[in-house]
Amino acid sequence: MSVEIGKKVPTFQAQTQFGDISSNDFKGKITVLYFYPKDNTPGCTTEAQDFRDHLEAFKKLNIQVIGISKDTVKTHANFDQKHQLNFPLIADPEKEICQMFSVMKEKNMYGKKVWGIERSTFLFNHDAVLVKEWRGVKVPGHVQEVLQAAQELI
Repeated sequence: MSVEIGKKVPTFQAQTQFGDISSNDFKGKITVLYFYPKDNTPGCTTEAQDFRDHLEAFKKLNIQVIGISKDTVKTHANFDQKHQLNFPLIADPEKEICQMFSVMKEKNMYGKKVWGIERSTFLFNHDAVLVKEWRGVKVPGHVQEVLQAAQELI
């Protein structure tokens, strides 16, 4: 099942650095789910820090922020601790959730074709229905744009 605007979040269960998480955790809260390529890389670190720096604004509005990449729970725990992110990071090393959201794309890296995560963000309403998506995200200004869109759902 692939994600579509106007449809409920696909069913999944996964692990974060804080423990279990599932699509059921989206119900009753506005949820920002953002996909990023890799922990501790420059763009991904900047994006995570931007979400961290705006986390209180999201929390005041009862909006949860969740990151996800192909990294392991251990790598996420180190990334979280190093940058004091304080929001869950889903480990998807088998790329199952990434495939549900169609974020795996072919990229050129040092002249070689590789498959990786296309930086993408998904916004779900209180009923766990997808209301907005951003694909091919550029980091500068993105978190502010997501926060503004989420505020419009309140």
